[in-house]
Amino acid sequence: MSNLFLELDCSPVVLSGPLHAVSHSVPALKAFAGNTNSDGVVRHDLQHPITARYVRLVPLDWNGEGHIGLRIEVFGCPYWADVINFDGYSPLSYMFRNKKMKTLKDIISLKFKTSENEGVIFHGEGQQGDYITLEIKKAKLVLRVNLGSNQHSSINGDTSVTTGSLLDDHHWHSVIIERYGRNINFTLDRETQHFRTNGEFDHLDLDYELSFGGMPFSGKPSFNGKNFKGCMESINYNGINITDLARRGKLDTSKVGNLSFSCVESRAVPVFFNSSSYLLLPGHMNQDLFSISFMFRTWNPNSLLLFSKFAPGYGMVEINLSDGKISINISINQTKMNSIEMSAGFGLNDGQWHTVQFHAKENSAILTIDGDDASAVRTNSSMQIKTGDQYFFGGYPVLPNNTKPSLSRRSFQGCMQLLHVDDQLVDLHAIEQGKLGQFTNVNIDMCAIIDRCLPNHCEHGGRCTQTWDSFKCNCEGSGYSGATCHNSMYEQSCEAYKHLGKTSDSYWIDPDGSGPLGPFKVYCNMTEDKVWTTLYHDMPQQRTISGSTPEKPVVVKLNYSTSLNQISAVTKSAEYCEQYVSYSCRMSRLLNTPVMQLYVILSEATRSDLVLENACDFVLSAIILELCRDQSVDS
Repeated sequence: MSNLFLELDCSPVVLSGPLHAVSHSVPALKAFAGNTNSDGVVRHDLQHPITARYVRLVPLDWNGEGHIGLRIEVFGCPYWADVINFDGYSPLSYMFRNKKMKTLKDIISLKFKTSENEGVIFHGEGQQGDYITLEIKKAKLVLRVNLGSNQHSSINGDTSVTTGSLLDDHHWHSVIIERYGRNINFTLDRETQHFRTNGEFDHLDLDYELSFGGMPFSGKPSFNGKNFKGCMESINYNGINITDLARRGKLDTSKVGNLSFSCVESRAVPVFFNSSSYLLLPGHMNQDLFSISFMFRTWNPNSLLLFSKFAPGYGMVEINLSDGKISINISINQTKMNSIEMSAGFGLNDGQWHTVQFHAKENSAILTIDGDDASAVRTNSSMQIKTGDQYFFGGYPVLPNNTKPSLSRRSFQGCMQLLHVDDQLVDLHAIEQGKLGQFTNVNIDMCAIIDRCLPNHCEHGGRCTQTWDSFKCNCEGSGYSGATCHNSMYEQSCEAYKHLGKTSDSYWIDPDGSGPLGPFKVYCNMTEDKVWTTLYHDMPQQRTISGSTPEKPVVVKLNYSTSLNQISAVTKSAEYCEQYVSYSCRMSRLLNTPVMQLYVILSEATRSDLVLENACDFVLSAIILELCRDQSVDS
C-alpha cells in the first residue's frame, strides 16, 4: 500500500472527481491510501469541486514490500472568470435602467480577495431609507440591510449580520446573498446563515445605482466606509454579469481610478512562526540610526517579536508583545542609566494585522503603532546608537557568549509581513531560497492563523477570547457558568426558590434551564399555599386617559422586559394564569355609552398592547397584567 498527499494552490482551474485513491483524514492534511497490489485501481470521487491552479501530489509511504509506484489520473475542466482589480480609490457603479429599482427577490453573488481588513464591497440605497451594504470590517464580512422603517412606530428596519473571520488573507472567498422578502440566506465559503430582517416591509427600494468597491459618487450615502482594495471575480446581480459588462465597456468607468481586469498580487509576503521558530536577518553594522518596521498578527498576549544586539559595547534592544501592548527595552552600556523602556498600543493580540515602527538615534527614539503618529511614544533619554549586524524576529537560538534577551518571553506564534530593516524591505523569497539570512521552523508565503472563536462555542452571549492554542469563554453578566456558559445560575421557577426556603421577593428565573431562553426577573409571591409568579411591565400604577371613543380608541402600550417566548415558558408550566385589570370612571353616564370593550393584542415584538374602548373618562390603575396563553383566564 502507498500513501499520497494532495496539496492545492487555490487559483483558477476547477478540479473535481474522480480521483483514483481512497481517502482517510489526518489533521490539516488530506491523505489517500492507494492499492495494495500491483495492478488494482482504487477510485475516489471528491465530495466537492476544487478550484486550483497547481496540484502537487506527494508520495508519503512505501508499500509493504518496499516498492513504490505511482500512476494517478486527475480530471478537471478549464475555469474562466472575469476579474476586476480595485485600487481603493474609486468604486464601479451599475446604473439602473429605470433609475429606481423595487425588488421582492434578489440574488447577488461574487468572489473577492484582499489584504485589507476594511472595505465596502458593494452598496445601494434609496431615498425612502432602504439600503443594502456588504463590507469587510475587522477582517469579517458584514451584511447590512434595511427594507424600510415605519416612521409612525418605533419599529426600525436596520439589520446587520456578521460572518467569517481573518478574510484579509489574500485568498479567494465566495459570497452569495439570496433574499426573498424579509428572508435572507447569507453564504460565505459554503457556510450559510439564514436570518429575517427587522421591520415590516418586504421590498428593497434602491435609487439610481448599485456601486461595487466603495460608496457611490451620486447621492448622500447613509454612512461612510473605506473603499475596497483588492480583486473581485464573477460579480452577478440578479442575473446580470457586472464584471462582463465592465470588461465589454458597457459600464461607465471614466470615474473609476486604476481599473484593471487582472488581479494584482499583493507585495506583502507573510511568514508564519510557531513556538520554536526564529528568523535571522542581516543588517548594516555601526549605523547611527536603528530603524525597524513590520506587521504582525497573533492571538497570544505575550511574546518576543524582535531582538538585536548593538555593536560591541552599545547594548541591545528587544521588542516584545506584553499583555497585548508593544513594549521596547533598550539596554545601554554607555551611561549610568541601565535601560530605557517604552510601550504603546493595547489589545494588539486580537488576530488583526498591526504595524510596528521603531526608530532610534542619539538621545531620541520614537515608537509608532498602526501608523498613528498622534499617539506615537517618544523619548529623549541619553543614549548612543551603533547598530549591530543581526536581527532576530520571532525568537532566538542559543547565541555565542549566552547573549539573549533580558526578559523571559515566549517565542512568537503568529504571522509577520512587510519586514523592513534599515529602511529596506526584506525580500522573503530570497530568504526562502537561501540567498539571505537564516531561519528555523518558519513557513514563508503562508499565514496559518486560525480563529478558534469561529464558530463561537460560548453560549448565551458569553464572550469568546483565545490564545494560539485554545479559547475560553467569559460568562460575566450572562447568567450562566461553565466552560462554555452552558449552566444556568438561576432556578427555573418561583416554586424552586420556595423549596430552597426563600421568601416573597424579586428573583431571576430561567424556565428552560440551559436552553436558549435567557433568565429574567420576576416577583415571587409565596405568602399563600400556591406560589404566584408576577411579570412586570413599564406602565405606572395609575394612568388617566380621556377622549376615548369607539371610532378613536385609546391605545396603551405595555412594554415588558421579557419576550413572548419567555412569558410563554412561564405560563405553560403554570397550573393557573390570570390577567388583572381595574379601572374606574369619573363623571360618566355608563348606561348611555356603548358596551365597553377590553382586549389584549399580543404583538410580534416583545410587548403587549392593551386596548380599552369607552366613552367616559377613566383612571386605569392596573398594577399587574399577566399575559396568559392557552390557560384559563379571569378578567
